[in-house]
Amino acid sequence: MKLGGILKKIRSMNLRNYVVYLSFFAILFLFSLLLRNKGFLSGDNLMNILRQTAMVSVMAVGMTFTITAGEIDLSMGGTVALSALVTAIVLHTHTIFLAVLSGIGVGLVVGLVNGLITTKVRIPAFLVTLGTQSMISGIARTITNLQSVPVTNEVFNFIFGSGNIGMLSTLFIWTVVVAFINHVLLQKTPFGKAVHATGGNREAARYSGVKTDNIRIAVLVLCAVSAAFAGILYTGRLHGARYTLGEADLLTVIAAVVIGGTAFSGGKGSIIGSIIGSIIMGMLNNGLLLMGLSVSEQMIARGLIIIVAVSLSLRERLER
Repeated sequence: MKLGGILKKIRSMNLRNYVVYLSFFAILFLFSLLLRNKGFLSGDNLMNILRQTAMVSVMAVGMTFTITAGEIDLSMGGTVALSALVTAIVLHTHTIFLAVLSGIGVGLVVGLVNGLITTKVRIPAFLVTLGTQSMISGIARTITNLQSVPVTNEVFNFIFGSGNIGMLSTLFIWTVVVAFINHVLLQKTPFGKAVHATGGNREAARYSGVKTDNIRIAVLVLCAVSAAFAGILYTGRLHGARYTLGEADLLTVIAAVVIGGTAFSGGKGSIIGSIIGSIIMGMLNNGLLLMGLSVSEQMIARGLIIIVAVSLSLRERLER
């Protein structure tokens, strides 16, 4: 292909679809130069980034479905903590299977409550999940009287957090499995098409035969279950659970999803983009930490990033 043809093809591409990937490589390249003497590119540090971002990645998968459908879930932090505590408590007297099932059950209940109130009482999900976040956090603080719950089951800890298979962390393996299954679900199935249609134009989707209320309930359940599973992974990684788990993750999750190309106003979502967005946030945290920036400065950086990302998302929506 001649140079003119290549340039014409590049100009015809919508670069907004590739912003997350360009950003990923740009940040990786920048930190590789700035932190070349501090081990940023070492295998241990890169796997550490993937390990640290696994829980956010899992939550970002669920949030992608929710935002794509035109909803949002602000109760994820409380769901993470409650699921982690329930899993740890059940694990003391029962099998790993029952403990994990109990933790996932927390997500199912929370998601159903959020979805049913949102669709049947006709209260916006923003307000519903803001209220349930407070309730769930209160329950998480009450059931153990603010005490942490240790987990000494080595098999559970290996599978769900602190284990390695070869050079790969089990947390990274879980991230890949969750991302692959849900990518297929969102992009290749009738359910995924219904999610996009519901977020793109709810009325048009309803007239086309899509049961939009059922879709809205389903995505809120998916979001809560992803938060519950993240709580289980936190429990395995930290060898215990406490009521503060997940409290600071919501902003990072939303930033990862929007940076990854999911339209904040609904109708467009990308699971792979959300995972890349999550890793970008992890690289930023890791790089800024190696540069000596404080936690508060990292929070400021995340806030700026989410403002820019949401602005780009809304601008693209308006230009359609």
